Amino acid sequence: MLKVCGVELTSQGVELFSRERIESRVLFWLCILLVGSSLMGPTGIILGTYREKGAFTFWSYALGIPLSSNSILSWKFCHVLHKVLRDGHHNVKTCSPLYTLYSGNLHDRYGQLVALYSKLLCTKMEFHMKVRAPSTVLGDGMFYHGTLANLTIVCIALPQVLSQNLNTSIAISTTTSGQCRLSPLIQVIQDCSHLYHFTVKLLFKLHACLPADTLQGHRDRFHDQFHSLKTFFNKARDMLYFKRLIQIPKLPESPPNFLHAASLAKHARPVVVIPSEDEPEQQEDDDDDDPEPLINVSAVTMDFQIENLQQDLELLRADLERVKGEAQRYITQLKSQINSLEAELEEQRVHKQRALVENEQLRMELEATRRRNAEHEIVQATFGEAESKRAQATEQRYTKLKEKHTELVSSHAELLRKVQNLIYFCHSVVFCLVHWLQQKLLEEQFSLLQGTVSEAECIIQDAVAKLDDPLHIRCTSSPVTELGCVGIGSDTFSLCSCFCSLDAGGLLRALTNFSHLAADTIINGSATAHLAPTDHSDRLTENCRGCATQSLQFLKDLKSKASLQRADPASIRIVVEKILRLGEELRPKGMDVRQDELGDLVDKEMAATSAAIEKAVRRIDEMMNQARMDTSGVKLEVNERILYSCTDLMKAIHLLVLTSTDLQKEIVEGGRGAATIKEFYARNSRWTEGLLSASKAVGWGATQMVESADKVVLHTGKYEELIVCSHEIAASTAQLVASSKVKADRNSTKLTALQQASRHVNEMAANVVASTKTGQEHLEDKDTMDFSGMSLIKLKMEEMESQVKVLELENQLGNERLRLGELRKKHYDIAGVPTADLSEGNGLDPSPAPVAPSKPSVMRKPDLAQKPNLPPKNMVREHNCWICVHV
Repeated sequence: MLKVCGVELTSQGVELFSRERIESRVLFWLCILLVGSSLMGPTGIILGTYREKGAFTFWSYALGIPLSSNSILSWKFCHVLHKVLRDGHHNVKTCSPLYTLYSGNLHDRYGQLVALYSKLLCTKMEFHMKVRAPSTVLGDGMFYHGTLANLTIVCIALPQVLSQNLNTSIAISTTTSGQCRLSPLIQVIQDCSHLYHFTVKLLFKLHACLPADTLQGHRDRFHDQFHSLKTFFNKARDMLYFKRLIQIPKLPESPPNFLHAASLAKHARPVVVIPSEDEPEQQEDDDDDDPEPLINVSAVTMDFQIENLQQDLELLRADLERVKGEAQRYITQLKSQINSLEAELEEQRVHKQRALVENEQLRMELEATRRRNAEHEIVQATFGEAESKRAQATEQRYTKLKEKHTELVSSHAELLRKVQNLIYFCHSVVFCLVHWLQQKLLEEQFSLLQGTVSEAECIIQDAVAKLDDPLHIRCTSSPVTELGCVGIGSDTFSLCSCFCSLDAGGLLRALTNFSHLAADTIINGSATAHLAPTDHSDRLTENCRGCATQSLQFLKDLKSKASLQRADPASIRIVVEKILRLGEELRPKGMDVRQDELGDLVDKEMAATSAAIEKAVRRIDEMMNQARMDTSGVKLEVNERILYSCTDLMKAIHLLVLTSTDLQKEIVEGGRGAATIKEFYARNSRWTEGLLSASKAVGWGATQMVESADKVVLHTGKYEELIVCSHEIAASTAQLVASSKVKADRNSTKLTALQQASRHVNEMAANVVASTKTGQEHLEDKDTMDFSGMSLIKLKMEEMESQVKVLELENQLGNERLRLGELRKKHYDIAGVPTADLSEGNGLDPSPAPVAPSKPSVMRKPDLAQKPNLPPKNMVREHNCWICVHV
């Protein structure tokens, strides 16, 4: 129970009392805001909306205000409503009635401004009614942009009209009337900044989902709005009135480029800053939303509240008296209007009497007019009889003219028939002549085609004859030259297109090119087969003969009119594609690598690998220091153990790289003889590429090890990644050792040191795996299952669900193993180099030295020729598969 002014109030009474206080405060602020000479902040109304979670009381009083009778009052009310919509409860935007706020006189100073302001507020409320929540649907994005653009247009239109109104009047921003007009623009500037930011982000989202041509209209409309908004901000920034109230942001010189997605990062949100200032201390009891202070309060607090309520009551009484005075003034105005209307009514009565007199005079004039009309009808009848006689004479003349016209029409039709027969005869003669000329032209073209086809057959037959010529057997050619001649396919297609379009000149030119390119393909293909392996040589020779056979058959079909329709170059294209595939297979791997650069690349790559390992060691030390600062206890112990093992592994890898570098120098010095180092590397290009590939793999493995360790320490990665990286490093080091043993002396001490370093790397990798698994076991939280309270049926259901989950996981494991096998198979198909080719290129025995087997859980990296001129930091990786030497 709450006592107010000595009266005990129940909970329902307290709610009614709070409701009455809200209504009184709303009425009080409406009176101050709309009747007062200056526009103050509507704090009471805004707090009232949060009290009742809406604006029902505000609208109940606002609907009774005679806005259409006073445009200045309407302008101030629109300003109040705009502040309530911006700062009030969120239900104000959706629960406010939508109607035309102003329908008064549009020809005074404020009329047009109030109409635009009303349209802006209605559009704002409709926007909040339509756009309730964000959406990811593409159609909703287009709709949101349309509504945002419409609201922006209305927001920009108001300051434009207001600026014109200020320029054409005496009012400026320093006068009271000018400030009354400019004050609502503060809310408009705030709305425009948010609308501009949301429109830019929405357009970037739409351009990421739709083609640029579809959004051309949206970009054009945004550019127009951008320039209008920038002009408005620049003008407002120069006004003295806004400099002390608001900081207006500056828009960029040009609109954002929506066609470039990176421009979104350059976009800065325009922020409108309102300097903080000491507001009048007129907030009385507007912040007591919580009901707790109304219960069990002390007597001193209650007396203080009663005193405040009495002060509020006195203020409201004074305001009520002021409102009554205003109402009395309105009543006086209405009485004066009634008196003027009564005088107007009396004047209308006098006008009515005058109208009756004038009506009588008009009736008399009408009678006189009727008499004159009767006399006129008699005269008209006499005139009609004379007119009928004249019409009969005219009819007789028309009949004679009609008969004459019929005769002329018949003669004209006869002449037209004769002309039509002559035209038909002429067309027949012209058609026969054209057909005869076309036949003659086709015969001449066909005779030229036969001559060209005969020459083409001779050229191709000469090329076929060279295949069995003993002098040609000693001729050789490279696959690159042979691939350059496979342009016959494109000429064959152009030949077919010319044949279909009856382009005789193009057909003859295409036949000539076809014959020469076919002969070059046959000769160069046969010459290339002399250097190719037996299998490739037989297939290439067979395909060259097939190309000659199909080309001769195609030319034979072109020579006869009966078989001309059967001429199809598709069979030639199939044979040419086979020759092209064989040429690609015979093309040497890595031929885009300059061999004179291999020596420099080896030194650079080994140095880069060593630098990458040193960098990895420093990074692990940094992670160790960071882990000691961020973690403690078991986690710190696990992290230290893992990082220590990783550091030992990095040191072992660094020692392995140094040992491999020394062994490599020994190999070069012992095998180059009188040649230079670059010549030695160029002569053994395959071995050099394998060494480069292995070195890159070691450096990449060290980098991945550091990244995985970092993720594990930060709890963002998996322990399995660290285990896989350890296995990968072990395999890479084994490949590096194998590539070094290919050229090394079996009794070399440096080779023995390299093998010991490799075993040490394997031991350190095993330590990393062991420490990782141990740490994972320490940190795993194994919960004990709670079977209490579970019935037999419940246990059986849980058992079945567990079996289903086990089957699903087994199925997923099987599918993933199949996928891993396919990936490995495809990797070897793409990157593999035949062992015979490797042995022939290096002059080595095809049986290589044994290589340490890799673990079955680690994917072995296949052979792949790699460009050596790529920087070691960005190691080349195709489909996440690193290049390694084939041994």
